[in-house]
Amino acid sequence: MLMATQWIVLGAGSVVAVLIGIHRHRPARKAPWLLLAGAIAALAAGDVFYGLRRMDLADACYLLMFGLVALSLLQFTRGGALLVDRARLIDLLAFACSTLLVVWVFVIGSGGQFGAVNAADVIGSLLLIAVASRLVAADRRNISAILLLTGAVGLLVGDIAYPLAPSRLTESAYVVLYLAWGLSALHPSMVRLTEPRAPEPTPWRFRWSVLLAASAATPPLVLLIEALSGTIRDGVVIAVTTAVTLLLTITRLADSIHQHSQALTREYGLRTANTALVAAADPPAVDAAVRAAVNRLLPPNTVRRVVLATDDGQLAREHLPPAPAGSESRSWWAPADEADERMLICPLRLEPLAVARPSGGALILTGRLDALIAGRDALEVLAGEAALALDRITLVEAMGRRDSDIYLRTVIPNTAESMAVIDSDQRIRYASPALRRLLGGGELPPLIALDDLVHPDDRDRVRRALSAEGDGSMFCALRRLDHTQVLVEMTYRDLRADRLVQGLVVTMSDITDRHDPSERRPFREDDSGQPAQINRRSAQHKFRY
Repeated sequence: MLMATQWIVLGAGSVVAVLIGIHRHRPARKAPWLLLAGAIAALAAGDVFYGLRRMDLADACYLLMFGLVALSLLQFTRGGALLVDRARLIDLLAFACSTLLVVWVFVIGSGGQFGAVNAADVIGSLLLIAVASRLVAADRRNISAILLLTGAVGLLVGDIAYPLAPSRLTESAYVVLYLAWGLSALHPSMVRLTEPRAPEPTPWRFRWSVLLAASAATPPLVLLIEALSGTIRDGVVIAVTTAVTLLLTITRLADSIHQHSQALTREYGLRTANTALVAAADPPAVDAAVRAAVNRLLPPNTVRRVVLATDDGQLAREHLPPAPAGSESRSWWAPADEADERMLICPLRLEPLAVARPSGGALILTGRLDALIAGRDALEVLAGEAALALDRITLVEAMGRRDSDIYLRTVIPNTAESMAVIDSDQRIRYASPALRRLLGGGELPPLIALDDLVHPDDRDRVRRALSAEGDGSMFCALRRLDHTQVLVEMTYRDLRADRLVQGLVVTMSDITDRHDPSERRPFREDDSGQPAQINRRSAQHKFRY
């Protein structure tokens, strides 16, 4: 038989391997691996006490080991980890635990013993195998999950074979347990066991609730039957099974309460955000409402940076990767500076139309991966509501500008002032009748730019002046429809920041009559080839005003 020092070496080596794996691979959650290390240490202590014939201390350590490894596996199966939904697993584990208790007490043996095999150890090992098998089923290529299952199988074999036939061969099953659980933490796939994933809410089913209730009621019923029969022979097994079933039931209820609480929080946050976005009158108000909603939807201090890019131009300045090819998801991930952080990109899509905004844009959040995954659905909905608010504001402003243009056309049809409203791209949005008469009459072509009206020799100067910020005035020549020229004094006001105008208001005064007849056509179209004529034209252009 293995000596106490050998069990100490095996246990210490396995615990050190788990700690090295945690330090090297840095999983998203360290708690389940630390609990597993504690379970290995408790098992090693139990084996040492067993080798020293201190059975009372050995049983206490074994019981502690089962408790720690059960908590560890529950952490592995926590919502948002490898198993996105563990409700059905918990229900089945509770039912299996109660069923094994009934089979052991009423079918297999008396007093919870089959020869020297302990019923509580076998039931606990079977439950560990069930959870580890579920982990393997969720990720069949995960070596760490396979090693955890191998260690659980080794524990079951040792709990059955060693009491029936003590030998080095049957004792080696426990050695397999130590080696497998230690190696499971050293393999890089251990990170995937706690990697955050999007939870999937489980719909309520009455039959599952009945199954869980029956599982929780079975151990007290078995105890009642033995008490009525006159002798309680399986008190320890019943107590352990009751504790495990109660732990599973409480875990199941806690998960349900947590999911319900998260749903209420998301509902309240989105409802409040929707109210604020409906009341928002400009993009800064939309940005403030989105930031407030993010703070309500996600836990505090989990999001480091929030950017609401209202168009594709601002999105390009963020240097973000494009959406994955062929992906129909309403959001995608990008790497962040910190190892435990990610960047979530939610394009501004018009819900419920599920189409992108004409100007594009996205909601960009940088923060902890687990928090962003948990709130991803709510953040996608928030981005859709922000898109609707931004487009509503754009449409309201466009309607305001249209009404303003209609008002101008109605109020000043006979004014002698030549006036135009120029967009930021220098296209003419509105031209007064006086300006049209100045240019020779007739309607201006749609989407015509001011550059098309200014003489080519003056275009660069006019373009630079109107592209700069602020008000000003200048002199230039306009080309009429009959190819004649008219000299004007152009005065412009920069109202691009005004919510109702969003452009430049340009007024033009005809100053052609103030010049000599020879100066009323400053640019000659037929003398462009001779150097002397070019110099004379340049001097006339310089001093004509």
